[in-house]
Amino acid sequence: MAVIDLEMQIHAQTLRSVLVSDDGEEANAVWLPLSQIELVRRRGGIAIVTLPEWLAIEKGLV
Repeated sequence: MAVIDLEMQIHAQTLRSVLVSDDGEEANAVWLPLSQIELVRRRGGIAIVTLPEWLAIEKGLV
């Protein structure tokens, strides 16, 4: 299973998922399940998100 790293803006988070976008626009954000990703927070609400390639494709992130 291929995994990829994406720099994303965090807009919201619940106990089970995180709302992120790759362009900083909440209108373009998608929910990702925390059980399927790794999240490394950076300054300014930015995070490096590691996720399976299939999930990135399914959510329209690549």
